[in-house]
Amino acid sequence: MKKLKLVILNNAIDLGDKVDKHLMKLNSTRKSYKIKMKSDRFSNGEGKVSIDESVNGIDLYILSDVGNYGISYLMHGREHYMSPDEHFEDIKRVIAATSGHADRINVIMPLLYESRQHKRRGNESLDCAIALQELEKIGVDNIITFDAHDPSICNAIPRLPFENFYPTHNILEVLINKENINDLLVISPDMGAMERARYYADMLGCDVGVFYKRRDLSKVVNGKNPIVEHMYMGANPKDKDILVVDDMIASGGSMIEVAEELKKRGARNIYLIATFALLTEGINKFNEAYEKGLFTKLYSTNLSYVPEEVKKLDWYEEVDISEYLALIINTIHQSENIEVLWNGKKEIINKIKRKKEIS
Repeated sequence: MKKLKLVILNNAIDLGDKVDKHLMKLNSTRKSYKIKMKSDRFSNGEGKVSIDESVNGIDLYILSDVGNYGISYLMHGREHYMSPDEHFEDIKRVIAATSGHADRINVIMPLLYESRQHKRRGNESLDCAIALQELEKIGVDNIITFDAHDPSICNAIPRLPFENFYPTHNILEVLINKENINDLLVISPDMGAMERARYYADMLGCDVGVFYKRRDLSKVVNGKNPIVEHMYMGANPKDKDILVVDDMIASGGSMIEVAEELKKRGARNIYLIATFALLTEGINKFNEAYEKGLFTKLYSTNLSYVPEEVKKLDWYEEVDISEYLALIINTIHQSENIEVLWNGKKEIINKIKRKKEIS
């Protein structure tokens, strides 16, 4: 069998190191799977990548967090923080440095690049589809991601494997272990997240509700039509523990508004759940909402960058997905069936049952 090797870009070092340790444990070896590489920047912002060891015949996995906004460098003498566009270019640089040598190139983008620009309205760009097609053209053999904003984006590359995993059972396992939840109701903050909410509800065996965002289509603020009203449809949330679930939290304003509406309707504990906590406008509004008692905790994963100061806050709970990601890599490398990794429903149901018996 060809050797497995892992290229960890500097935007995913913490996650990558954990994945490497889990791979070593899975395969009973003390030898790291990481490949030595350097990512450099010139003073005008241009970059380069160099691989410091042979990748001939290797099954190569490139791990990159394109959402990491905590990496900076000096450009024209001023501090400049890297954008998703720059992170994506570095992925292509690694591919350029290894293509023709590696036996297979697998790109792991837990947060899919340009995933929110997945469909076109009018004369808009279709960035996510173009990015995926570009990766296909330059020699990528497989793409691995988590909780894609719209999984149907895989139609842009029908001949290329596109593995879209969900950390649902990992998040629920931590939530169940840490919280005394009962009489549950899962809420989707908008119509677009309804399928995800139904998946959570199916895992938990509970009811589901949804908020419809009525927007003012005559205005555009920060690239979006502003929300005028949150209209609720679903079971009565009074005296229930609520899970508000979505794929990502950007500014967080919509999530907090939904939590406030649920509190007005008598909800007991409100847990916000998102695969990616981008927190694009900082944490002040979350601090204020938590002080007001609008939500109990925010559960998110370590699949994308979250500042260390956020991880220390009482309202934030990080779910480590590194072991799951290592298992995915190992399973794909060994050409085994990955379907068993897609759904942990049975385990979650058993955990809930045991917890109820204890309480």
